[in-house]
Amino acid sequence: MLEVSGLRVSYGQSEVIHGVDLSVKRNETVAVMGRNGMGKTTLFKTLIGILKGGAGSVKLDGQELVGLPSHARVAAGLAYVPQGRMIFPTLTVMENIQAGLETARTKAVPDEIFSLFPVLHEMRHRKGGNLSGGQQQQLAIARALVSDPKVLLLDEPTEGIQPSIIKEIAQTLNEIRRLREITILVSEQVLSFTLDIADRLLVLESGRLVHEVSRAECDADKISRYLSV
Repeated sequence: MLEVSGLRVSYGQSEVIHGVDLSVKRNETVAVMGRNGMGKTTLFKTLIGILKGGAGSVKLDGQELVGLPSHARVAAGLAYVPQGRMIFPTLTVMENIQAGLETARTKAVPDEIFSLFPVLHEMRHRKGGNLSGGQQQQLAIARALVSDPKVLLLDEPTEGIQPSIIKEIAQTLNEIRRLREITILVSEQVLSFTLDIADRLLVLESGRLVHEVSRAECDADKISRYLSV
């Protein structure tokens, strides 16, 4: 469903993503793990088109995305939940969700969204900035889902969120995948969360993928060593 090959990204003269190849199948969840500064956010921003890649290919369900602006990538079926959530704090919860409908075929928020995130229905008239970090993360995911994506990119979804809410988000992502048969690519540092949701784990180190393993064969100690400073 998502095929990335030979992707290179530079900041000025400094290359930070060095020929990354990865593929994610339909209805598969893959986690890209790594410490801060290893290139995870740069990779995800390049996939959604916020950053321009220097070389390589990004295909979504066979369609080449390189050269397309971000909104066209969303229309093609790619959705992005950025690091830090980036909800609109002065808009209501409902207005935040409706902001994700720009490229959707229907302009109504599906009832399914509030079934997945009942707290958002309760708070639909509240300003986004008044929500907790965990609630804002749910709001950011809901906003991405209303575009009916084929692939959902989640950049550091557990950052700044308490452990009990992290468990809830993992359960919700698994339920989204079951209902939608959606492909999920997530960048993450919390191994327990990753093992709750991912079929495969990749490790990104200094802009290169250096390790890949299925969840069934994952050596948690080995992954933890990659994540330790």
